[in-house]
Amino acid sequence: MGFLEFLSALFGWVYTLSWSLSFYSQPILNIRRKSTSGTTVDFPFINTLGFLAYLTYNTIFYSSQLIRDQYALRNHGHTPSVALNDVVFAAHALVVCAVLTTQYFFPGIWGFERAPGTRPSRLMLGVASGSFVAVAIVSCIVLSVSPYADPRTAWLWLDVVYTISYVKLLITLVKYAPQLAYNFRNRSTKGWSIGQILLDFLGGVLSIAQLLLDSWLQGDWSGVTGNPVKFALGNVSMLYDLVFMTQHYVLYRDDGTAKDGEDDSLLERGEDSRRLD
Repeated sequence: MGFLEFLSALFGWVYTLSWSLSFYSQPILNIRRKSTSGTTVDFPFINTLGFLAYLTYNTIFYSSQLIRDQYALRNHGHTPSVALNDVVFAAHALVVCAVLTTQYFFPGIWGFERAPGTRPSRLMLGVASGSFVAVAIVSCIVLSVSPYADPRTAWLWLDVVYTISYVKLLITLVKYAPQLAYNFRNRSTKGWSIGQILLDFLGGVLSIAQLLLDSWLQGDWSGVTGNPVKFALGNVSMLYDLVFMTQHYVLYRDDGTAKDGEDDSLLERGEDSRRLD
């Protein structure tokens, strides 16, 4: 293994570690505060669906010979740039996100008082239901294709997998929006863990670096164009991370503990009526 190959593998495992650790920050903060106030269920709820899609996409690309062969037909014989660490990361993320979601849906089992923001907004419910419908429609199209159709141009099961990947991409585009708006309305980031944002930003930088390095080593940029989700995930997440960091460190800096009582009072009010419904 050459130095650049080693560097690519190192980037992969470090970004996996960074992103994986980022998921623990919010549930741990909720446990310490014994409350989910200051946050909404929209983020963990839709994130769980997103990582279910991401795990499905990565597992199929990594292990299905049929899908890998179909990918090669459309990408000049090259194989998908999905590594084992992508599968491990997605599986771990799904489990932790699901656990975090229970803190909002079932606060009693965690010893929490029920706080505002524990019902998913209509926006997120619409995204979730629309995602299932889209995958079902593409699956029906593939089932209707003639077995004698040209696999280079016809609808294939590869397109179903791509649709699942676009579900993850769509969720990444919208999942942070409700929390950003919630912070803006409260003029506070209290209750929202900045640790997860810092780790997510580091993971995004290394994810993009690994993808670009792998494509350069292969001498083929289909690693980017053929895996748009991995490329877009890092970029979109980093943009959101920068906005959250601006909110936390610039716009709504906590200027002392004297403000805590006031912030708690605000966050515990009936904010449900002001969500992104």
